[in-house]
Amino acid sequence: MTKINLKMINKLKFDKAGLIPAIIQDYKKNDVLMVAYMNKESIKRTIKLRRTCFWSRSRKEYWVKGETSGNIQEVKAIYFDCDADALLIKVKQAGVACHTGKRSCFFRKLCAIR
Repeated sequence: MTKINLKMINKLKFDKAGLIPAIIQDYKKNDVLMVAYMNKESIKRTIKLRRTCFWSRSRKEYWVKGETSGNIQEVKAIYFDCDADALLIKVKQAGVACHTGKRSCFFRKLCAIR
C-alpha cells in the first residue's frame, strides 16, 4: 500500500475553492488524456485507490474515473509542478478517457502555428 505523504499534499497551492487542476497523462505514450480538478481528499482517495478520483465542480461530489463507464485510470505516479499549483498524474488508461468516446479529451485543434 502506498503511504500518503500529508506534508507533500500540504505544500500544494489550492485555489480559493480548495481545488487544484490535475493533468492526466498516459504513462507510456505521454499523451495528455484529460484535465480535472482535485482537492486534498480526492488526492488522498486517489493514492489509496490507485485510481483517479476527482471533485466534480458542477455536481459538488467526488467521482472515480471509470466507476460507471469501466474506463478506469490506474495511477502510476503523481507529480506537482514547480509552483505547486498543478498536478500531473501518470496513468494506465483502460478504454477511453473522454466522455465523448475519444481516447483523449484533446482532439480538437484550435490552430496550427508554423
